[in-house]
Amino acid sequence: MAEQTPEQVLEDIGAEVRRCSACRLCEKRTKAVPGEGALKSGIMLIGEGPGFNEDQQGRPFVGPAGKLLEEMLAAVGLHREQVFITNVVKCRPPGNRDPQPDEIAACNEYLDRQLAAIDPRIVITLGRFSLARFFSGAKISAVHGEPKFADGRAYVPFYHPAAGLRSPAIKQMLFEDIQKLPAIAKRLKELQAQGHFDRQEADSADAAPDTEEANTDQLSLF
Repeated sequence: MAEQTPEQVLEDIGAEVRRCSACRLCEKRTKAVPGEGALKSGIMLIGEGPGFNEDQQGRPFVGPAGKLLEEMLAAVGLHREQVFITNVVKCRPPGNRDPQPDEIAACNEYLDRQLAAIDPRIVITLGRFSLARFFSGAKISAVHGEPKFADGRAYVPFYHPAAGLRSPAIKQMLFEDIQKLPAIAKRLKELQAQGHFDRQEADSADAAPDTEEANTDQLSLF
């Protein structure tokens, strides 16, 4: 049997998610939301869980928070079709409540397989539940916008766009944080060339070059 392409793997994951009954979230969902986007951009954004609009359409980040996310991407010359967007849990928690630990655990395998298929260079976490997967014990207020380089990737925590809709201060931080991506991409490329992935770099002052210089590099670095 021929090895599956990443596209085929993602199609299989999507089909499995849509018929999944591994946790209670399947009971009240309208549509499961596996995720969508490009495989070759090298950027994967991971939110928390679908909301009302996402549950209706079966697509991630299509409500007001999604509009803000699109504005953020546009600020660095990206469109949503150029990145891959998914969530920690693939079905809407009732009333948009927080996902529960067993619900997150039930979806872990799907997210693991998506990460393996896409193999992104940059993983952006959106919100505290996505943060917890890659930054154990960290608080979003302390680490937002600060990259961690590990496993050949850059992991960058952001506030969730929904928080930006509620708070002008957080909205400003979201736009400031996404402006760091060119510098982070440049540093990642340097680390890849040097083979420095046997350690983690969490200090952004050391990890990122001068932002003005880095912004001269095209986002094709991603």
